[in-house]
Amino acid sequence: MTTTYAALLRGINVGGSRKVPMADLRTLMEDLGHGGVRSYLQSGQAVFTADHGDEETLAAELAGAIEKRFGFAVDVIVRDHAYLKAIAEACPFPAAELEAKQLHVTYFSAPVDADRFAEIDQAACLPEEFRLGDRALYLYAPNGLGRSKLAEYLSKPRLNKGVIATSRNWNTVVKLVEMTGA
Repeated sequence: MTTTYAALLRGINVGGSRKVPMADLRTLMEDLGHGGVRSYLQSGQAVFTADHGDEETLAAELAGAIEKRFGFAVDVIVRDHAYLKAIAEACPFPAAELEAKQLHVTYFSAPVDADRFAEIDQAACLPEEFRLGDRALYLYAPNGLGRSKLAEYLSKPRLNKGVIATSRNWNTVVKLVEMTGA
């Protein structure tokens, strides 16, 4: 059975370093035997089909191939269409009423619990808010991510210890659902 997935690459093509051209990424993924490979934007997401493996195996395989080809390690999270759609549908914020720059999803490589974020005084960050989902965190930042105090707290290495975490704005969240559902 063939499944459609999205690969989320963390920290590539940002600030002129860790360059992974999307055409090269697509070729690399095709060389791994994946079908229907398409990339979205330059910020590290690709959609593909595979008839073998699970999300963790596919992510590890892609991460290893990227390191071999480009000479640096890249964290990769792979999620299937059903998961991506469920995350979009479970959004605790009124996504249809917000600008995409105000809403973000951080995808985690493994489940996280509220205890991990207990030190954050959410009341002090209002009107910014976050909520946890299934291996995901939803962030509402009304003034955008670049000005978000809460995003700064949430990105601290100690809060993300032991998991891969990579964030996408709402436009990308929705686009990946569309692309994996086609």
